[in-house]
Amino acid sequence: VHLVESGGGSVQSGGSLKLSCAASGFDFTTAPMGWARQPRGKGLQWVAIIFGDGRMNYRESVKGRFTISRDNAKNTVDLQMNSLTTEDTGKYYCATDFGGSWPPRRFGTWGQGTQVTVSS
Repeated sequence: VHLVESGGGSVQSGGSLKLSCAASGFDFTTAPMGWARQPRGKGLQWVAIIFGDGRMNYRESVKGRFTISRDNAKNTVDLQMNSLTTEDTGKYYCATDFGGSWPPRRFGTWGQGTQVTVSS
């Protein structure tokens, strides 16, 4: 299993970023995919997940601002983040193999992560 995130960076509050994750080494089409983040000094926060059948779940604080999507032809999963706030700052990880619950009850397999920094 190989997950590679891209698209992180620095943005001012109110701005947008789009994260992408390229996946390989497993049956992507049926796999649940998700994004989690870890703010500095805080624990892991699940942000959004999307199942193979298209069902999605979002963290309450990102509903209406973030959109998760997947492209089964390209084996990619994206996270479009709009109206960013300083509370969204953290290292964002692409993940799979975390089970079928929301929020996920196991960590699964992660990528190396990409940093998102939102300044006021």
